[in-house]
Amino acid sequence: MDKLNAMAMFVAVVQEKGFAAAARRMGVSAPVATRAVSELEAALQVRLLVRTTRVVQVTEVGERYALDCQRVLNELRDIEQSATGSHGAVRGKLVITASSLFGRMRLGPVVRAYLERNPETEIECRYVDRPVNLISEGIDVAIRIGELPDSSYHAVPLTTVRRVVCAAPDYLARAGVPRHPDELIDHCLIAALSVESGSEWKFTDGAEPIAAPVQPRLATSSTEHAIQAAVAGFGLTRVLDEVVREQLAAGSLVEVLETFSPPRMPVHALHLQGRRASNKVRAFIDLAIAHLRDD
Repeated sequence: MDKLNAMAMFVAVVQEKGFAAAARRMGVSAPVATRAVSELEAALQVRLLVRTTRVVQVTEVGERYALDCQRVLNELRDIEQSATGSHGAVRGKLVITASSLFGRMRLGPVVRAYLERNPETEIECRYVDRPVNLISEGIDVAIRIGELPDSSYHAVPLTTVRRVVCAAPDYLARAGVPRHPDELIDHCLIAALSVESGSEWKFTDGAEPIAAPVQPRLATSSTEHAIQAAVAGFGLTRVLDEVVREQLAAGSLVEVLETFSPPRMPVHALHLQGRRASNKVRAFIDLAIAHLRDD
């Protein structure tokens, strides 16, 4: 098998997490898929995959190599599209991921606009509150909130968000309005664990950081659950401003401790394809920038 086909086979094995599924996807037999990856490993003199009787796991070297293989295959696709005159076309399936509530509330208009503008496309949205590996899970674009660790992914800034502490007016009338983060210890707190730890909430006082210890009465992995409890008057919660816009505007939630709010956090679109991103990836990110920055 030639090197490019072997690279495509290796990427398929990583994404499908097995040789049999990858072989079906590529239209070859399982022994052919196994031999292709073994030949790559022999040529590189490194272990790309760890094989057991139950699972196939990619090594750290293998993950980096899969990322580089995907870039090479994307560039080859662009060259072929340019030669056939279809370079400007936006078509095919796009897989995106984001945190569950941010994805449902903020990316819905972007997804609909993308599909309306590009009739030869389809989108799969995976909104989950867990780390996602783009290469092994076959993700085209991931929306990430917060500072990014160093990585091989290409990051495009979209907008910024900030954490807000808020509660229903009737709760504040009953329990009082906290004037300093230290007073949170005397309040009924709802911790949205997908936003930050349930043991402390971080603030700033001018240039000085403040870590306020908290003891939540309710801790939940669902940000939506935390917001519902706060709107019902159960207590104070801390979430991203983007997901409580409507409640703050309507007055069903009121922000407190705004002067101690930490700096805004960046929101990025991550993808694997570097500067030569595919048309479908570029089209989606361009729409995300237009929608989120306008808002």
